[in-house]
Amino acid sequence: MEASTARTPIHRRVDEADGPGRPTLAIDPLLLLATLGLLACSLVALATATQDDVAGSPYYYVTRQAVYAVVGLGLMVALTRVDYSRVRELKYGLYVVMLGLILLVIGVGSTARGSRRAFDLGFISFQPSEIGKLLLILALSAFVVGRVRRLRDRDTTARAMLVALAPAMLVMLQPDLGTSLVYVVIALAVLFVAGTPARHFAALGAIAAVGVAFTLVAAPAAGVDVIKPYQKERLTAFLNPSEDPRDAGYQQNQSRIAIGAGQKTGRGEDATQTRLNFLPEHHTDFIFAVVGEEYGFLGASIVLSLFALLIWRALRILTMAKNLYGALIAGGIVAMLMFQVFVNVGMTIGIMPITGVPLPLMSYGGSSVLMTLMAVGILQSIHVQSRIAAKAKGRVPTF
Repeated sequence: MEASTARTPIHRRVDEADGPGRPTLAIDPLLLLATLGLLACSLVALATATQDDVAGSPYYYVTRQAVYAVVGLGLMVALTRVDYSRVRELKYGLYVVMLGLILLVIGVGSTARGSRRAFDLGFISFQPSEIGKLLLILALSAFVVGRVRRLRDRDTTARAMLVALAPAMLVMLQPDLGTSLVYVVIALAVLFVAGTPARHFAALGAIAAVGVAFTLVAAPAAGVDVIKPYQKERLTAFLNPSEDPRDAGYQQNQSRIAIGAGQKTGRGEDATQTRLNFLPEHHTDFIFAVVGEEYGFLGASIVLSLFALLIWRALRILTMAKNLYGALIAGGIVAMLMFQVFVNVGMTIGIMPITGVPLPLMSYGGSSVLMTLMAVGILQSIHVQSRIAAKAKGRVPTF
């Protein structure tokens, strides 16, 4: 799979190989459409959900989210024009920067609700663990490619997991359980795309089961709390949210009420759960519940359809990558997006525990929006480079 990584200029017109009179786009237009559609849905949902949140500034969150989107789109375009293969040479630097930022925020980051996850830069609250997701994908993929002849060795699997677990454990200290789980999922996806044997995943699954048992049962019995009490409550409350409806189960109950009240086409201005602030964190973690109440099944279906389109095109790009490095990067990005969408939507409808994982391109937040748009830019770079490689081999690109 390790094809040539020739650094052909990205700006060269791709449509020249498709024949006269048949102009095509170098980038994936459907991936771009899904991205822009989700950003538009985010702005619409935030406009209705947060108009009374900041006195005298009804468009406070919308304006900031729009700025994040514009800056992120600029970064996306810039990354589209860069040959992603060059990034492989920077794997050690990217990994050190990721670890350094996470350690720095633990030491001097701003504290909010008992967690220290971000730097308060005034206009934006920069969260290193969000950008760390993308940096981990780039660095870990490069590491795996470097051991391409030993991909089936247990040593390779073990080292790859350690590369991911180091930042994941640091993120857990902030504490941020949801993001640390994303790091683990990224590592598993990269190993899967690389062709790691099934027995290695079985062994990792057994180790994970032992770890969960130790964290939730053995350690507390010995008087050691590996995770915070409120995190344990969140992980277990979704099993029976009615048991403690005013505390541990409150958020999930209100979210389910909001989505159920939306019915087919939504409640519009009568969306009391959102507009009367019964629904907590309605601009971040529970933005999908806002869509469900305000715009009903129809609005939720549109959002999920756009995510399906986004993930489908990302998977398509994975299969067409010109080399193993591109396929691993695309696989890591696909897993990151799918996991976040599944967990976030799942927790709003009550089938997943609340872990604070944002909904990509929908939840309010500069770090998340910028990181996701940069990831889309890298996917577009993989797409463009694969078209160029196909033309160089005399094939007509059809994807």
